[in-house]
Amino acid sequence: MDRPLGSRHPKHGFLCLLNYGYIENTLSDDGEELDAYVLGCFEPVEKFTGKVIAYIYRKNDNDDKFIFSNKDYTDEQIKALTEFQERYFDSIIIRK
Repeated sequence: MDRPLGSRHPKHGFLCLLNYGYIENTLSDDGEELDAYVLGCFEPVEKFTGKVIAYIYRKNDNDDKFIFSNKDYTDEQIKALTEFQERYFDSIIIRK
């Protein structure tokens, strides 16, 4: 996790309300590793192993996000939990 729960975004300064990081040895359209939010983990962690439950596709940006969790969340819950960062983007949640 490059931005554990409770840390501040290094560029924009907002508080990260979830563990947020990237998937090692991957490459996304923005030229960096694929990013991921971790839901259901209520303490800062360095690493997380879980399943992908959804994908946030950003219509107006090329930095989409995977959603990892060991529990199920509704689309509305995912939107609410990721709103601290996703409110700046036009996005949809995609399921398998």
